[in-house]
Amino acid sequence: MDLSLLWTIGIIHLVALVSPGPDFAIVVKLASQQSRSVALACAAGISVAILAHTILSLTGVSLLIQSSNYAYVLMQLVGASYLGWMGIGALTSALKSLKNKPNNLTAPTSDMVQASDAAVFDKLSQGAMPSGPGPQMMSNQQGFLKGLYTNLLNPKALVFFMTLFSVLITPEVNQSTKAAAALLLFGLSFSWFGCLAIMLTKERVKQHLIRLTPAIDTVVGLLFTSVALAILYQVLSTQRFV
Repeated sequence: MDLSLLWTIGIIHLVALVSPGPDFAIVVKLASQQSRSVALACAAGISVAILAHTILSLTGVSLLIQSSNYAYVLMQLVGASYLGWMGIGALTSALKSLKNKPNNLTAPTSDMVQASDAAVFDKLSQGAMPSGPGPQMMSNQQGFLKGLYTNLLNPKALVFFMTLFSVLITPEVNQSTKAAAALLLFGLSFSWFGCLAIMLTKERVKQHLIRLTPAIDTVVGLLFTSVALAILYQVLSTQRFV
């Protein structure tokens, strides 16, 4: 087993993990608006998608997808559509939150704000549906699928892992090292996003995040839509339509 190669792959992957992107954004969004178990399920979904990308890259399937013009374009369009749909949904949620925000003449006191935030947090931590306008509560399965699709349908993730392994994994690398690399990336991914989900769902942190829900939705929406538009631009600029 080539330990130096595993160290190199692990460090590169860690740098990619901590870089802000759709995966980071969806964990922050769910951690701020859903229960801890849903946020952890999302982290698990992202990690499973990364494991899938790793296996596809190691077996050469990713290379076959990219080498097939129609298959790769189709994947880009599907991925851009999903990310765009997620982005528009987040922006719509932000607008609804701002629209439904009470505009009272009397400013609430700090005790009133803390009591309101605590009540919302209690409902989120118990997995209950908060009354009035706000994010709909999700099941753990829905959280898992959100994370899975966000990473799996992102064409940039496919290119990243395909490039990483095509450069570092030569034909001389044995199967045990390949298997260890796949488990390493899965473990690092779940450790990072899982710790992020746990930290952001701590009571004190969560109460602050609840107040920032419109801002978080806006940032997430802009990030997802910008990535989707960038993918569509790349498809349109590289394809010739007759």
